[in-house]
Amino acid sequence: MLTDERRKKIIELLDQYSIVKSQDLITMLDASESTIRRDLQDLENAGLLERVHGGARRPQYLEQEQAMTEKSFKNVQQKKAIAKLAAKYVTDGDVIYLDAGTTTLEMIPLLKGKAITAVTNSVGLAARLVEHEINTIVLGGRIKLTTDAVIGTQAMEQLTNYRFNKAFMGMNGVHVEHGFTTPDTEEASLKRLAMEHAHEVFILVDYSKFNQVSFTRVASLDAATILTDKCPLNVYDKIKELTTIKEATV
Repeated sequence: MLTDERRKKIIELLDQYSIVKSQDLITMLDASESTIRRDLQDLENAGLLERVHGGARRPQYLEQEQAMTEKSFKNVQQKKAIAKLAAKYVTDGDVIYLDAGTTTLEMIPLLKGKAITAVTNSVGLAARLVEHEINTIVLGGRIKLTTDAVIGTQAMEQLTNYRFNKAFMGMNGVHVEHGFTTPDTEEASLKRLAMEHAHEVFILVDYSKFNQVSFTRVASLDAATILTDKCPLNVYDKIKELTTIKEATV
């Protein structure tokens, strides 16, 4: 296996399991201990992982969040599959909440023609909803430039007055102990309120969000159904005990 192929595989394993053991990498990649050690060192120098005793883990940047433009290029097929699964839960007559995010954005073309009303905290999502002739309410307030999310007191006050049949939420971290988390405290408050005001809540996350923890807790896992492309096997049973998981076909 070429060096680039081997290192790409290491990153893929970290995306799936969040932590890997050096001995497992030696066996799985049929490489020597010194080769794996060198790979981990170079990947750490590039900021792609953190070395720990006996292996490596994904970097833990609790308050860091990628911009919408960066997110839109990641795991595109997985997001489309999750969006397709999520759209099946929307029926005529529903009032739904669409959280700002790239996966909820993928839902919008699939909602065209349905007799629904959508409320969102994203100017970008609102524009796409109108483009697809869907009745739309956009929350007012301060726009967070990196994520296109409307946040702040004004948005919270407006959201307080609304109730939803279903809420479709993005999230940065899904963890058995720490629940659903996100980096920004104001966004977390808005997410939490939208979830509390919905009869049914769906969290839309791809496999890379599992075993991750961000700065602010939004809710416990039993507060929502998880829609994903794949839940890592090492946490599937534990999460299944706490909530419902639906996996999309990619």
